Amino acid sequence: MTASAHKTAIHIDGITADYGHGPVIEGISFDVQAGETFGLIGLNGAGKTTLIKIILGLMDSAAGKVEVFGRQTLDPEAKARTAYLPEKFEPPPFLSGLEFVKFSLDLYGRSYSKEAVLEAADRVALLRHALPRRVNTYSKGMRQKTGLIGTWMTECPLLILDEPMSGLDPRARVLVKDEIMKCRSRGMTVFLSSHILSDMDELCDRIAVLHDGAIQFVGTPAALREQTGQEYLERAFLKSIEGSKRVYES
Repeated sequence: MTASAHKTAIHIDGITADYGHGPVIEGISFDVQAGETFGLIGLNGAGKTTLIKIILGLMDSAAGKVEVFGRQTLDPEAKARTAYLPEKFEPPPFLSGLEFVKFSLDLYGRSYSKEAVLEAADRVALLRHALPRRVNTYSKGMRQKTGLIGTWMTECPLLILDEPMSGLDPRARVLVKDEIMKCRSRGMTVFLSSHILSDMDELCDRIAVLHDGAIQFVGTPAALREQTGQEYLERAFLKSIEGSKRVYES
């Protein structure tokens, strides 16, 4: 089976990560199916970004394995099919918005169209006249929109978005959610982490709760709400992690 036809986008099997002070995450296993929007939720320090780095091949695990479309994470084909927006996204300050998006597309061998970028900017309310300016003149929200445009315009089969709503106002959040749903409708797999659980409830086909170094739940947001007897996903998440064994920084 080719990577493009593989039904599992991300296969995580027994992943453990240790920074030298005991495991941050231990024995984590779950799959993300191709074409679904999958959310990873957890408190600060729970290990979400650590797991994302392992999926991307940016960090080695102490045990376990990860496959992307049936290939090892460092396989060139797996990397070519994955686009990533980090939690603390900062584009190179010497580039303009247009130059950054062109740079992102060049990395994946995608064609660049200024008009296509301008149209993408319209869809997330990023002003066209800002795009020729250097990104060091942008607000946090403008930089985030630029990073999102440069990520989803790659048309990679797998998008990994770590806190994609960071710095966005309510209007921009709605517009970005619309774009994420469009990515899913085009058959792309979206793996995201966010603290805005109302967004996760709206966007995600399935979610995973990461807490105390382990996966506490995998399933639909509705299933977690039903399991915990809570109306809202935020309260359902908090109910699911009652009795924590660790102390987390807020």
